[in-house]
Amino acid sequence: MASHEFTSIRSPRIKGARRLAKRAFRQRERRFLAEGPQAVREALAAPSGVQELFATADAVQRHSELVDAAYAAGIPVHRVSLEVMSELAQTVTPQGVIAICDFVDVPLAEVGDIRLAVVLSHVRDPGNAGTVLRTADAAGADVVIFTDASVDPYNGKCVRASAGSLFHLPVVVGMPTADAIDHLRGLGAGVFAADGSGPRDLHAAADAGSFDDRVAWVFGNEAWGLPAETVALTDTAVSVPIYGSAESLNLATAAAVCLYTTAREQRSAARPGTSAADTAADNRG
Repeated sequence: MASHEFTSIRSPRIKGARRLAKRAFRQRERRFLAEGPQAVREALAAPSGVQELFATADAVQRHSELVDAAYAAGIPVHRVSLEVMSELAQTVTPQGVIAICDFVDVPLAEVGDIRLAVVLSHVRDPGNAGTVLRTADAAGADVVIFTDASVDPYNGKCVRASAGSLFHLPVVVGMPTADAIDHLRGLGAGVFAADGSGPRDLHAAADAGSFDDRVAWVFGNEAWGLPAETVALTDTAVSVPIYGSAESLNLATAAAVCLYTTAREQRSAARPGTSAADTAADNRG
């Protein structure tokens, strides 16, 4: 590594990286910051581009494999002081490594076979959105759609909450909810709105075989849910049953229950010799 270390936040290169904390600059340059070793590791392994890597001297030693991977890919690595890293980072306790990455979103029409889709409609909290993205990845979803009424997936908090999953599956950005639903329904997907007051019980719907084939879930704002006009676009609103005294589940938890229930039903239905009746019996048993 070159001996030079960036120690001033007034350096043009550092100023250029810092401004990616603002959405307007991210949109203009179609680049964003991935902070922390987990996000950087996944970014380096992804087909999308990493443009530059910034690391403190300590991080260079602790995460030498990331630095080596960057060098092997021809990616510039810049050593920075703790003060500069504190200015670049968006966390209280920076982990010492940040990458500038190209946007990873793709048009929905370019996504291949879709059996399980997630539509984030009016989701404004970046931590919630990133956690749902991570959950969707874990449950084997094929695409996550951030509609035009939802948070920017390249928001620093959203990127961190996704724990690298932003780089694992197709992400669509800025699409109107109605257009996304129309496209998914055109692929043969059943479209379900997750709603705490929905008339359809999640487990009853699963027992009836509603999630055996292609499924799209629409998740809304944690505080006030989905607008009535959005729910009207779906096949039905589905609620996660509450068996205890809790008033409700938060968005990320409800999404995890819905997505894993769906993933289980789809896999059960796909097993040779397994009928919908067998799956329902297994669920009840």
